[in-house]
Amino acid sequence: MRVVVGICLLVGVALAHAPAAAQDAEALRKELEQMRQQFEQMRDQYQKAIEAMAERLQRLEAQPQPAAAPPAMVQAPPASQPSPQAPSLLELARPREPYTLYERRGPSQLLFDIGIVSDFIANFTQRNVDRADAGTFFGRENRIFPREIEVNLFGRIDPYAEGVVRFEFAEEFEDGERATEVALAEAYLTLLTLPFGTQLRLGQMPVRFGLQSHLHREALAQPDAPNALVRFLGEEQFREVGAEISWVAPLPFFLEALVGVFNGDNEEAFGGGSLREPLVMGRLRTFFELGPAGAIQLGASVATGKTDEKRQNTIGGLDAKYKYTPTGWRHPLLTAGGEGLVGSRKAGVTEEMEVEVDTDGDGVPDAVETVETTRNRRFKRYGWYAWAEVQPWKQWAGGLRYDWTKFPVEPGHEWAIEPYIAFMPSEFLRFRLAYKHTERSHRVMAADGQGSGRSADEILLQGTFFLGAHAPHPF
Repeated sequence: MRVVVGICLLVGVALAHAPAAAQDAEALRKELEQMRQQFEQMRDQYQKAIEAMAERLQRLEAQPQPAAAPPAMVQAPPASQPSPQAPSLLELARPREPYTLYERRGPSQLLFDIGIVSDFIANFTQRNVDRADAGTFFGRENRIFPREIEVNLFGRIDPYAEGVVRFEFAEEFEDGERATEVALAEAYLTLLTLPFGTQLRLGQMPVRFGLQSHLHREALAQPDAPNALVRFLGEEQFREVGAEISWVAPLPFFLEALVGVFNGDNEEAFGGGSLREPLVMGRLRTFFELGPAGAIQLGASVATGKTDEKRQNTIGGLDAKYKYTPTGWRHPLLTAGGEGLVGSRKAGVTEEMEVEVDTDGDGVPDAVETVETTRNRRFKRYGWYAWAEVQPWKQWAGGLRYDWTKFPVEPGHEWAIEPYIAFMPSEFLRFRLAYKHTERSHRVMAADGQGSGRSADEILLQGTFFLGAHAPHPF
């Protein structure tokens, strides 16, 4: 009996829920149909709006364009109106408006930049050239050595000045021994806002004589410095302690004038080392944009001072550099440059001469002796170099340099030719491979007579990398 009652109850519940499930399905069907209708209405509205905008655009494009309005004519001032007066001397002498850096300075606004440059050289040459120390890098033939490791600190001192400090690590060869030396290479400040649009450098700085003598070693156009610069100014970068003032003339074209006064500590050319007999340098530099044909820089320099023998030395030079960058390129396709130097230098020349002497004191010369005498002689010498480089791809470049120079005091001359190729995986890493052939007019003998360097063939491999910030080099 209980089983029959349970079955009846279950059948009743099922019959009661059947109409409710049917009602829910019908409601969902109606809601779905309503959403479908709303979607179709919105689609029709968007379609009509798009067609209306397209039709309006067609009508606007079909209308004739209005003629361009004629340029407004500016009437000239009447003849009686006075022309604007030139600035007075007081206005010219007033310092320029300083940089707005100070007005918007923040907690880290005046922090300086730090950068490291590492430049290594591998040199391979003949055994006789190695023995005579007659290669490009004196005393470092057939070696891999750090030519220059720089630690650069530079930045703004305040809104009116900026500063540079550079330490240098390099392998040197002196007195028959090699050693890695550490030196303060540069430490100078530049006053940016002086009167008459001038700037002043003070401290130990590169002397901006010529095209490449002041450049850091990694910034040279080839792995080594041109022979003319090495013979006239030495292998090291031309840097001195003193002051240099620069001025850009207010002309329609760029013209910069530099004048510097320095101690004169260059061992090769200017060794006076005193402001009583200073090294004085002057330079003019101009720059011209040639439109699609590129740009060219022209310069003229002169430096005069005393040598370490307290004798006068004057060097003059002319230089030029050209770059051609096709439209849309981010690197030059062609770079060419050259420089010529002329020197006029006094030096002591030791000569032997025979004189008659009176050995017995009777007043009559009765013997001949050879004596040495030293007299001043002026040497006029010249040298030059030129190079061209092609960079068809961003990471690859190749070029050729030719050198010809006389020796500043010694007789003779030398010439060299140097083809090279460069690979630059990025702007922070560069490799160069060069072959250099040098011919001299005389033999360079070793002290033991076991080697000579009249003709030298060298392979130069250069690797350079940059860490941190690096100030850009000029054109």
